[in-house]
Amino acid sequence: MTDNDNPLDLDATAQAALVRDGVVSPIELVDLALARIDARNPRLNAVIQRRDERARAEAAAVDPSAPFAGVPMVLKDFACELGSEPLYEGMRYLADLYSHAPADQTLARRFKEAGFVIVGKTNTSELGGMPTTEPLLYGPTHNPWLPGHTPSGSSGGSAAAVASRMVAVGHANDAGGSIRSPAARCGLVGLKPSRGRVPLGPLYGDAFASMVAELAVTRTVRDTAGLLDAVSGPETGDPFAVHPSDGAIPRPLRIGVWSGVPGGFGALSPEAAASVSVAADALSNLGHVVTEAHPPILDRRTAAAVLGKIVMASTDWAVRRWEKLTGVPCADEQLEPITRMYVAAARQMSAADLLDLIEAGQLVTRQVAEWYAGGFDLLLMATVAEPPNPHGELQAFSDEEVGSVMKRIMPSLSLTSWANLTGQPAISLPLHWADGNVPMGSQLIAQHGREDILLSVAAELEGVLPWVHRYDALRF
Repeated sequence: MTDNDNPLDLDATAQAALVRDGVVSPIELVDLALARIDARNPRLNAVIQRRDERARAEAAAVDPSAPFAGVPMVLKDFACELGSEPLYEGMRYLADLYSHAPADQTLARRFKEAGFVIVGKTNTSELGGMPTTEPLLYGPTHNPWLPGHTPSGSSGGSAAAVASRMVAVGHANDAGGSIRSPAARCGLVGLKPSRGRVPLGPLYGDAFASMVAELAVTRTVRDTAGLLDAVSGPETGDPFAVHPSDGAIPRPLRIGVWSGVPGGFGALSPEAAASVSVAADALSNLGHVVTEAHPPILDRRTAAAVLGKIVMASTDWAVRRWEKLTGVPCADEQLEPITRMYVAAARQMSAADLLDLIEAGQLVTRQVAEWYAGGFDLLLMATVAEPPNPHGELQAFSDEEVGSVMKRIMPSLSLTSWANLTGQPAISLPLHWADGNVPMGSQLIAQHGREDILLSVAAELEGVLPWVHRYDALRF
């Protein structure tokens, strides 16, 4: 089989169909994926742990009736844990201890039950805390479209692996944009599900004050939809439930469009503004009602202030959790400068301060929900404020650099993070490409529980502004 007809160039849905039809076996797919990693990963630094022999053994035992039987995928090395396997979460502290996950996460088990074969784990920022993938532990992951630039983060390793067609699906999670931002900068589909749609158990309840959502980055809308079907649904004891929709998708959709940046943290670059304009025009041409409008609360900095402090507190919690699990203290010098700043700031907060933040976030959620209830089905915005940054711009290598880096990340972070605070589903789509080959995603945000609307309109947009052919421009 030549590289010109390699099944890995197909999406996961098509790969699974080849397995069902007997055209290719799960082990053959896994070997093809491992060969792609051998060939392409040295230039990208996306995959940081291999599972070659375990993957082959799991491929041999895969259930052929599973919806994605035999399809190779990667796991982000953060939160979605495989019991008894290494888990470092971008931390030198954990790598020095050769830390292993205490148990399988429900999501990891559901990936396997859906037929996926996990071939490796991917790079991430330390504790998922930054919108870039440049941990001091493993070094920077390269954007396949722009080597030397970030694929964004913190799921940048998975995004680079999927865009470069090492695999068709890369696990990702999102506490402030970490599914959507890498999707936007790597030309992928990235859906952040509603709070409670995909379980975080059994090891977590409502991680990071309920801001974390789990799923993946893919190259097609149908893969994202099929994956959501395969892994979503409550687990016994989950702290949140998703309200079922009535199943009716309005036609035409009422869509607010906004080319601003929440909180007034700067302005969109011309490339980011164009991504919104292209998407708005396509939606209008599809017959939807597109109006300049957005929730007024997003003009204020309330959401950013709340989320920033919750991230600090959550980072401190994560460090303390690992200290308890390992029994080994984490010294300040074992943390990256930005993580160290988060932890120090968190330790100045009281328990009452944290409850005040959670309450303020819930009030933001109510005001955003009122805007949707007032007549809108979706909000269209940019996913990121600028094209991919060169390596080093979004990583602090010293305490003195922390302030300037935080200022630099705020425009893009504010575009995505408010939907983590409100728990709404949001999807980034690669509808615009600057300078011919630089992906610039735009995102659509729906009311809580309405992934059905997002996936329906995403499929429409994929039909009129297709992007899969663009991956042929990547050369390795």
